[in-house]
Amino acid sequence: MTVTQLSKRAKVSPEIIRYYTRIGLLNPRRDQNNGYRHFSIEHAKRLKFILRAKGLGFTLTEIGQILNHAQSHDSPCPMVRDLIARHITENRRKLDQLAELQIRMEKALAQWKEMPDGTPDGHSVCHLIEAMDDL
Repeated sequence: MTVTQLSKRAKVSPEIIRYYTRIGLLNPRRDQNNGYRHFSIEHAKRLKFILRAKGLGFTLTEIGQILNHAQSHDSPCPMVRDLIARHITENRRKLDQLAELQIRMEKALAQWKEMPDGTPDGHSVCHLIEAMDDL
């Protein structure tokens, strides 16, 4: 199948297929007559795997490593578990940071409701933000 046919089958843009091919996640054969890439059912399965892995938060680099393990007949499962555990830890850290940011933003907005608008005077850009030293 062509790039367009595979993209329709997988419900992704042809640009995604071309990008995955360019970075080596997909390796279609080339037609020697016209240079077109031809994808097989195996490529469609691999693309489905890539999309599922992306849906779980794996990066394209990590997906490439997982695929390389599998191609070497080495189980990628231990690495997959380790990677997802690291992603979970990192996501929790980011969520905590976002929760702290949300609190700071809500405090700022509450404080700013009581403050008048200001005009930049050469010494100040926005007195609302400049007043937030204590956050």
